[in-house]
Amino acid sequence: MSGLTSYHAGLVAEGAVENHYARTGYAIAGRRWRGAGGEIDIVVRDGDGLIFVEVKKSRDFERAAAQLSQRQMTRIYNTASEFLAGEPMGQDTNVRFDVALMDEVGQIQVIENAFGHC
Repeated sequence: MSGLTSYHAGLVAEGAVENHYARTGYAIAGRRWRGAGGEIDIVVRDGDGLIFVEVKKSRDFERAAAQLSQRQMTRIYNTASEFLAGEPMGQDTNVRFDVALMDEVGQIQVIENAFGHC
């Protein structure tokens, strides 16, 4: 895939995952939220807590999951910390880190609490 094609495929995947969370009753708190440490694909509000979602798209779920590196997880944690600075409870906000995988036919698989502390 070319860079531009991959970019647009990523946008489509993020939109589908966002719709998935919205259909299940969650409010979207941020899309492609950018901080000094990087970007978080989707931020979802879960009551008083937040879910930070990293979206990965590939031919199948296994390949999509393999794209998430330790470096990315660290970046997501750091960027989430920046986001939390604007929340009423700050760093004490309940959070979860999900990875949403999309395969080539558009099926979505969400892995809740996908990674532990770096």
